Amino acid sequence: MRTPEITVATPADREAVVGSMVAAFGDDPVLRYLFPEEATYSRYAAAFFGHLFDKRVRKQTIWTIEGGASTAIWEPPRAPDDSPGGDLSAQLPAGPLARVLAYDKAVHAALPDAPFWYLGVLATHPASAGRGWGRAVMRAGLSRAATDGLPAVLETSNPANVEMYRRAGWQVVRTMTEPLPIWVMRVPGGA
Repeated sequence: MRTPEITVATPADREAVVGSMVAAFGDDPVLRYLFPEEATYSRYAAAFFGHLFDKRVRKQTIWTIEGGASTAIWEPPRAPDDSPGGDLSAQLPAGPLARVLAYDKAVHAALPDAPFWYLGVLATHPASAGRGWGRAVMRAGLSRAATDGLPAVLETSNPANVEMYRRAGWQVVRTMTEPLPIWVMRVPGGA
């Protein structure tokens, strides 16, 4: 099966990318920890993913296929003040925002001190699953990390994803149990 062209997302892709992410993460442990109420999940998840999209789109570190059907949001080596707060606080009520900030703090405490590329979100709309598009957009970021000579890092709280990432070359380097089970994974040297 031919993989469609991978493109760097632009602001015009925002609605489709965010919609795909909301659909893809409907049963994900982290998103359901952050936004457990069914009645508000779609709205809060859209605000969350929209915020992540907006932070990265101008840095040209979001790779996508088919206008958002599959997307990888990569974060380049982090700046000291690069946190998820900011304008997200205007879009989420106190409870969900507190969970987002607490989860972010726990994850970032487990991440390496040395520079790395961070795969923040990898999502494929359920209607496009099984085509290998997620792996394709993930490889675009891995290639960028390799070009920079840096490792790639991600975290997942979905046990089903751990083996999928291992098959793609990632290694578990740390596990955590709070605020929920989290596996921190790495591709050494950006390979």
